[in-house]
Amino acid sequence: MEQRTTGLASEQEAPHEVLAAAIKRRRAILFVGAGVSMAVGLPSWQSLIDHLLDDLGLERNVIDGMHGGYQMLAEYYRLKRGAIGPLRSWLDRNWRVDPERIAASELHRMIVQLDFPVIYTTNYDRNLETAFDVLRKPYAKISNAKEIASADPGVTHIIKFHGDFDDDASLVLTETDFLNRLSFNSPLDIRFRADALGSTLLFIGYSMSDPNIRLLLHRIWQIWDGSRHNQDRPKSFVFVTQRNPVQEAVLANWGITTIAPPEGIAADEGVKQLLGEICRHLDHDI
Repeated sequence: MEQRTTGLASEQEAPHEVLAAAIKRRRAILFVGAGVSMAVGLPSWQSLIDHLLDDLGLERNVIDGMHGGYQMLAEYYRLKRGAIGPLRSWLDRNWRVDPERIAASELHRMIVQLDFPVIYTTNYDRNLETAFDVLRKPYAKISNAKEIASADPGVTHIIKFHGDFDDDASLVLTETDFLNRLSFNSPLDIRFRADALGSTLLFIGYSMSDPNIRLLLHRIWQIWDGSRHNQDRPKSFVFVTQRNPVQEAVLANWGITTIAPPEGIAADEGVKQLLGEICRHLDHDI
């Protein structure tokens, strides 16, 4: 697979080689976004917006100018209903994917097989946990301070960065939740800062139009820029659906290398090709 890189990746060392070496050293972290879950049939954010509009009896044009608007709609839901418990229950019921479909997913199988020591996800769903379950690979799910303290250090840590359906208080769903996270001082944020300082990072399944992922990437840059040791920073990579010179330049300025699929290759297939190259470099069967 032809890889196009910018930023810190050298011409002599391809991204899959850097990532494979980091995995071998147990110094690699995978970030998994909504695109990975949608690849196995999870509904889009639009389904959540439609449900909120219907449940609250709102006209479709109320979200005009909200740039997606599900966080503000969820905030309005909390104001009207007094809590997000019913919304969380709806998400839990409707954002489920058949375990057999996850078991058949080549992408999820490679994620498990690559044995990242830590996987962060901003997804609320349980698809990653299900993939580890069906492939009988132990893991520890972490969504709060208690779980950070109790997690087995010898297994993959799946860190639910925006919360988990099993813990309403952990969910980062409403606009207030997202704004509160801007302080970047929750237990999960503290864990993230420590992890980001010592590991090579790979982000997959994210849209660079998502302000939350851009905030995360900017935070990584801030951590290193404030350390005065930028030259010692491990490489970070983001898989993007297509090349964009503006996006690449901004991310490169933050020390982040973009990886795009070859022209004519769909994003889902491009991610699988990248992970497959890492597997082959590690001599894993795929």
